[in-house]
Amino acid sequence: MTIMLASYELFSIHTLLLALAVSAMTRLLWRARQRRKIPLPPSPRGLPIVGHFHLLGPLLHQSFSGLSSKHGPLFHLRLGSVPCMVASTPELAREILKMNELKFAAREQTAAIHLLTYNAGFAFAPYDAYWKFIKKLSQTELLSPRTLGQFLPVRSQELHYFLGLIYDKCQFGESINLTRELLKLTNNIISQMMLSIRCSGTDSQADACQSVIREVTEIFGEFNMSDFIWFCKYIDFQGFRKRFEGIHRRYDSILENIMETREQSRKKKREGGTGQEEEINDFLDMMLDVLEDPNSEIQLTKNNIKALMMDFFTAGTDTTAIVLEWSLAELMNNPSVLEKAKQEIKNVVGSTRLVQESDTPNLPYIQAIIKETFRFHPPIPMVTRKAVEEAVINGYRIPAGSLLFINNWAIGRDPEVWERPMEFYPERFLGKTESEAMDVKGHNYELLPFGSGRRACPGISLAMLELPIAYGPKLV
Repeated sequence: MTIMLASYELFSIHTLLLALAVSAMTRLLWRARQRRKIPLPPSPRGLPIVGHFHLLGPLLHQSFSGLSSKHGPLFHLRLGSVPCMVASTPELAREILKMNELKFAAREQTAAIHLLTYNAGFAFAPYDAYWKFIKKLSQTELLSPRTLGQFLPVRSQELHYFLGLIYDKCQFGESINLTRELLKLTNNIISQMMLSIRCSGTDSQADACQSVIREVTEIFGEFNMSDFIWFCKYIDFQGFRKRFEGIHRRYDSILENIMETREQSRKKKREGGTGQEEEINDFLDMMLDVLEDPNSEIQLTKNNIKALMMDFFTAGTDTTAIVLEWSLAELMNNPSVLEKAKQEIKNVVGSTRLVQESDTPNLPYIQAIIKETFRFHPPIPMVTRKAVEEAVINGYRIPAGSLLFINNWAIGRDPEVWERPMEFYPERFLGKTESEAMDVKGHNYELLPFGSGRRACPGISLAMLELPIAYGPKLV
């Protein structure tokens, strides 16, 4: 009798578990069916294998803008095997980057990015404990107000070098390649803050480092068929893999030598009893401190440090130089704006000294010029994210794994968002109350030069220190 009761109880438990499993499966199938009822965003007609690549030109943001005018502010493309969504309004940007931020907290890694950042960087890392640790380290140490203040002499010195070069060229009536020299200016600031080296034409180590970083920046922006068409993943049609593997070897060799030299220097200082606190530590020193700290929340590796250096170099050089170059071009094309800028600097700073970082709060028109350049010529034309889970945006289904592009360039030129959008008009940012004023920190989705939310660019403070002071000497 006891055996029969036990068997009956066991049968009942199995029946209950089976019923629960069937119920759960039924619920999952029902939810999947309901999700399928939610449509994907509109899409143009694609082709087999290549998808919609045939509709795109070399400037993706401009191609996307043209497609948006035909298919709406949120549309769907298939780039080879990769599903992509493109959003082109501030409202959609807000829904994606704020209301559904965690669903779009990842960034796509191409084969080049994966290798060149050692799969250990910050910019393309998944939203996990390591990413959170580096973000906190950036805000409290690497890019904190205290650290940026310590490097003020470096920024001032590099600006003086730049101005001296321009003065010498003018004295002899020689032309100057501003694109190249602005890149050198921003490169040298980052190089000194990162590694305490600068490109002077005599330091082969610094020159080699900056040369390879230039190649990295270029290859990150190039199209690699293997990243988008699934059956090409392991076929190097374009010789792309061979190129970025060569760049990686050279970068790794340069950074390994720099780090080894620095570690030996730090060891000698410790053995000699000279405190490093007497000097200003650069970023490499700060990260080596974390590497050597057994109590660190996250244990960094040398590859982490090399990858972080890559992140900072690629993010902190081209973007600042591009904004400076575009703003100077617009000032030359708009004499009335140039005259107002010159007058503001003369009134606030005078003509006997250079603009200093402490002058920035008193130069609202210069700040308005910078914001207008961000609007009209965003250094990063599109904010990119990757969906880590399925989401519904504006009534459309965004599948997990989709790439998502927020078209900053198109938003900045949209007549429904901006009055006179095709005119360079800094005054649009003036005369606002504190609550109406538009910032560039990701709170106003009409203007997102640094992105928004958790994955916004942490270098915004450095960029907004560098940009205003570069105007004064050129305008007065």
